[in-house]
Amino acid sequence: MKKLLLKGWRPVLVLLLLFVIWEIVVKTAKIEEWLLPAPTKIFSEAFRGWSEFYPDLFSTTKIALFGFVIGAVIGLVVAVVLYLIPVLRDSFYPLLILSQNVPTIVLAPLLVIWFGFGLLPKMIVITLVCFFPITVAALDGFRQTPAELRHYMMMAGASKTQVFWKLEFPFGLPSIFSGLKISATYSVMGAVISEWLGAKQGIGVYMTMASSSFRTDRVFVAIFAIMLLSLLFFLLIVLVERRVVRWQVKGDEGK
Repeated sequence: MKKLLLKGWRPVLVLLLLFVIWEIVVKTAKIEEWLLPAPTKIFSEAFRGWSEFYPDLFSTTKIALFGFVIGAVIGLVVAVVLYLIPVLRDSFYPLLILSQNVPTIVLAPLLVIWFGFGLLPKMIVITLVCFFPITVAALDGFRQTPAELRHYMMMAGASKTQVFWKLEFPFGLPSIFSGLKISATYSVMGAVISEWLGAKQGIGVYMTMASSSFRTDRVFVAIFAIMLLSLLFFLLIVLVERRVVRWQVKGDEGK
């Protein structure tokens, strides 16, 4: 964690430099605020309109977390079932890959038609975005278990279930957490997309209203909020990973 904090100043410095260049270009070229506002204008609007924006941020955070948890559970269950039952894996894995070729933004209106404007279609959108990276990462992680260790446990009399839970699942944890990191960031994007379909609150609603009224500064406030929220979700998974997968973390720190 200490190393992570020590290295964190580098991307922060690059980000500050980008903001400075952005500010100088906007002021020098005299770009209109409705076209491209300066960073100072965006941060000023974020501070001034915080009381108005906070309920939308909280709403998006809530449904993103809820959808992420559902997607993570479904993704892990699907991965375990497909791995333990090869017949199902051979039958359904190609279909899972094909399902990801359907853009979520295209599928979302159909979910509204089928399930209305309530919470259910939003959860389905976020779940569809989240579960696939976890499923693929978990399956790859299970397959990376050393064959000699698997053979040793079977020679010792372990059942297939014992081999999985005591050997293959622990070896798959680093890959599972890699999938969780990807899904955690995708969950925020899925939440915003779901709010575009019809919601009373949320960053997606805030962004739509700001865009329709040419409040570009508020659009950037929403974009920065999405980025920060995704980063916080990602860091949360990293912290949990460092608690759970201790041997992997130690190996990485030794490099």
